[in-house]
Amino acid sequence: MKFGGSVLEDEKSMARAAALVNNAQRKGFGVVVVVSAMKGVTDRLLSMSKKLNPNASPRMLDDVLSVGERTSARLFATALAAYDIEAEVIDPDSRYWPIVTDSRHQDASPIVEETKRKSAELVLPLLREGKVPVICGFVGRAANGDVTTLGRGGSDTTAVLLGSSLGAKEVILIKDVEGVFSSDPDRVSDPRLVEELWGEEASLLASGGAKFLHSKALKYKSDNLKIRVTSIERVDSGTVIHGELPDLQLEVHPEEVTMLTIVGVTSPRDCLTVVHEMIEASKATLLTMSFEATSILLYVAGGNNPLETIHNAMVGRGLGKAVSSYEGLTMIAVKGSGLETQPGLIQRVTQPLARAGVNVYGMVTISSSIRVFVSSEKAIEAAEMIKSALLVDK
Repeated sequence: MKFGGSVLEDEKSMARAAALVNNAQRKGFGVVVVVSAMKGVTDRLLSMSKKLNPNASPRMLDDVLSVGERTSARLFATALAAYDIEAEVIDPDSRYWPIVTDSRHQDASPIVEETKRKSAELVLPLLREGKVPVICGFVGRAANGDVTTLGRGGSDTTAVLLGSSLGAKEVILIKDVEGVFSSDPDRVSDPRLVEELWGEEASLLASGGAKFLHSKALKYKSDNLKIRVTSIERVDSGTVIHGELPDLQLEVHPEEVTMLTIVGVTSPRDCLTVVHEMIEASKATLLTMSFEATSILLYVAGGNNPLETIHNAMVGRGLGKAVSSYEGLTMIAVKGSGLETQPGLIQRVTQPLARAGVNVYGMVTISSSIRVFVSSEKAIEAAEMIKSALLVDK
């Protein structure tokens, strides 16, 4: 159970959170608690540090910012003691500390295998003894002993990583909202609670600006682990995230691809409907598309002469001036949970192709995938170069 800072406002909210842990333990669950700093504490610590020393090093700032979680953990353990629950406060100085990271201050990444090993060796025995580990979220410790922080959404990352490492049944992220909504409740008039999401759907929403969970946290979700996003009032409901977002991987689409360019588009809304109808009529598969002010670019696979079908519909109905076609392309897709956390990834994909003289006929990126279109004659060569650059398995 992870309690966000917006939930831990004062002693009353801390006591309510402790009551949830008590109820879960009474039902027979082993409970690990992950806490954020109390509401506003991290911002105050950061602001004060910057005022005291505008040139404070990232290493020093990480050490200062960890104070918020260290304090929350001790207060939470105090609240649990009111229920005669034996809590074990686990911060980076504890002999039970499991979260090992790289040395990148302010945005460290966990070293997964080492964290799993330490979780099994140090935290799991505490659960077997009936204790409740209360673990600082957001922070880690590097191999050199430095305290690190995990960046935005770091406490969620801690909780999901620990849940996967310990083989937990469920990670419950307790926030100030009752779950994930169909859109931002502050910006749309009729948002709907989404009861279930698949890992990839959750990652797309999070990467696209939804603030219920940072996409980095999903990178550490194991296949069998459920993540529940909910509020302190409705801990058994909320939104459940199932399934795993696969690690970074490369796929070569098996069918040849045709690139169609429509120019002189007069009504993008009408064109969108017609394009979809005509692609379906030609029995082709639309892989991706993009719009400009007066043009549309389509990448389609297979089908029975999609060029003629789309040309006749678009030009015949006066929706476009002309349609060109470039055939014999292949789509190479790079996708997975590590995509958004790897700086310079697009450059790593394109640079080896440029050096080898492999022309890129198109590239489409969204948060969890990069799609590159190259000549089919160069597809195997291009895929091997991209694979080598990214060190991923096919």
